[in-house]
Amino acid sequence: MCPLSVRESGQIDLLRRQYLQLLEPDLLAIPSVEMLRKPNVQQLLYNEMFNSDNSMFAPTGRYQLRVLKELVLRLESSFTDPEEDEISDELMACLTTLMASPTLPPSTAALQKSYVTYTTPMYGPSSDEPSAVTTLESPSLLSSSGATGLRTWPAALSLGTYLASHTGKACVDGKNILELGAGTGFLSIFCAKHAGALHVLATDGDGGAVDDIGANIYLNGLEGSGKMETAVLKWGHALIEELLSGQNEGRTYDVVLGADVIYDIDAIPALVATLLDLFNKYPRIEALIAATVRNENTLKAFINACNTNNFYLQDVGFHTPPMSQQSGFFHPTTTQIRILCIKNSRAAKVVEQS
Repeated sequence: MCPLSVRESGQIDLLRRQYLQLLEPDLLAIPSVEMLRKPNVQQLLYNEMFNSDNSMFAPTGRYQLRVLKELVLRLESSFTDPEEDEISDELMACLTTLMASPTLPPSTAALQKSYVTYTTPMYGPSSDEPSAVTTLESPSLLSSSGATGLRTWPAALSLGTYLASHTGKACVDGKNILELGAGTGFLSIFCAKHAGALHVLATDGDGGAVDDIGANIYLNGLEGSGKMETAVLKWGHALIEELLSGQNEGRTYDVVLGADVIYDIDAIPALVATLLDLFNKYPRIEALIAATVRNENTLKAFINACNTNNFYLQDVGFHTPPMSQQSGFFHPTTTQIRILCIKNSRAAKVVEQS
């Protein structure tokens, strides 16, 4: 059996990264049927994606079945010689097992939480083992209360892509981080685990989301590390002083993160009030806010509110490549996502003068 080429191994690795992030099967970069026919490729696919002994955080059986069915369908439709063309016994046995497993109604399946593993994008060749963040989340859901913390949103993945770059990592490396609207905790965990942050406080206005962040901290081996804490923080409730007084005395926060926190125009005054509280407490703190531009008026309202409060605001000018060119933290780019750097205007003037 011939060894795989570097290109073939790279294609399988890309597919595995997408698969573990639970991308829809029609978005997966499935290799050509010529490549899929190779026995060593099928063996690697089984080992890397469908062998339960090799994955601690495997996707749900329902998702595995959808992907494996697609692979088998492509293979079977390409076969021309029954004597020569075949699908590995391991893949077929796995397909049989998955098809025989009890299935949930679609409405129930949508409520099922799944392990989702987000692999860090690759910036140039590296011999390092790829880093990843695993969360337990409901990719299809909002909560009944309207809270958005049950899934990781594209803006968080876009900001994570920026923070994984050489330029972005410098923003959080060696810093104390506070995240607003942390949701699943993906960004906070990435900063604490892989981006060199000294300490991260992940906050959300929904108590259930904060509990889930705690579970995801455990999944990523950060429980008891002293690098992460969680807290409920409702924007605009003037609780910043009370909240931070319960944290480690003497800690100064350097960076505020927020992803997809500008989605409701009615919540903007409270969000900006919380940013103002943070700027007043930590004059040199900087905020990085990733905003999906679903509605131009909502973003304009946020920018106007920042200007009214004399915040210094600048677009970092980072653009994620199209999904077909992404190597990790996969997310669509059809809707614009802007990453804004926001500072206390007084601190910005001091930096400009120095």
